[in-house]
Amino acid sequence: MQNIIKDKIKGRGSQFNLPNRFEKIYIDHTSKHSEEYSEYSEYFEVDEKVETVFFNDNSKSILSKNESPDLGLGYSINPYRGCEHGCIYCYARPTHEYLGFSAGLDFETKIMVKRDAPGLLEEAFNKKSWIPQSIFFSGNTDCYQPVERKLEITRKCLEVFLKFRNPVSIITKNALIKRDVDILKELAKLNLVRVVISITTLKKELQQKMEPRTSTPERRLEAIEFLNENGIITSVNVAPIIPGLTDEEIPAILKAASERGAVSAGRVVLRLPHSIKDLFSDWVKREFPDRANKILNRISEIHGGKLYDSTFGKRMTGEGEWADTIQKIFNTNCNKYNLNKQKNPLSTNLFRRINSEQIELFE
Repeated sequence: MQNIIKDKIKGRGSQFNLPNRFEKIYIDHTSKHSEEYSEYSEYFEVDEKVETVFFNDNSKSILSKNESPDLGLGYSINPYRGCEHGCIYCYARPTHEYLGFSAGLDFETKIMVKRDAPGLLEEAFNKKSWIPQSIFFSGNTDCYQPVERKLEITRKCLEVFLKFRNPVSIITKNALIKRDVDILKELAKLNLVRVVISITTLKKELQQKMEPRTSTPERRLEAIEFLNENGIITSVNVAPIIPGLTDEEIPAILKAASERGAVSAGRVVLRLPHSIKDLFSDWVKREFPDRANKILNRISEIHGGKLYDSTFGKRMTGEGEWADTIQKIFNTNCNKYNLNKQKNPLSTNLFRRINSEQIELFE
């Protein structure tokens, strides 16, 4: 079948839905023709615009226990499932399959909203079993994705963190975080918050292809500067590092972030679990046909000859000569730009439980 993109879906990372690995029957509803989806590398004609649909998520708990030794954080909170940012490489895409959706277009157009998140967070903090510790906000999808501007679920959760004085670490690709500077400043005064801004590339054209509904690189740098000026300790996450595509930008990203006030930096090498390796392969062949083989071969090189290796300790860093080179480049430039010079753990000794009468005083 000939590859076709008649009307590219604007503002979306994926252009079609991949089969759900848990479902026996698959129909690509984004196609104008009911054709069997036989090869991931084929494109079907698609409607130019696909609207985002939001669903209520009635989960009865909000904190997720992180079992991965790679993360180093005990719990995370995710007010949304699915992410309208549409990053083509997003490792969280396969989690949408547990909901009966696809990791492809569904992930960025069918968003589950946890409207009860603030109340559930209060319930969790008031339990006698809760041990004060830093919570990762968010571990899966971005807590500042576009709909947050209207729903303010993340903002309301931050208010709960402040009420109970429980520490929180926030990671985002959206400059919308600047909206909540008033709450973040109060948390920062008590040493209860760290913010991490992820930057994959400084090239706006590449960002718009790869992360279509995220903030531009310049706006993310502006967010780092703005937060720093307001006394909020902010870091940069060079992630994901895509071998053969964005790895050359590591020094420039670290330099730019440091100049805007970032105090530390982290890195994650591209990981493509489950069907995401197929989705990403299609994307890179479409957007960079002249470099696609180099990029895919380099990714395989750092993952033991495969596009993805799920082994703990390797999946986020890779291994081999090129992975070691990436690490050296990162470490050298962190040292050059005075990043990661000191570590100040967030405070846990200010935590307090609040009964219903006390809560009313805060509201």
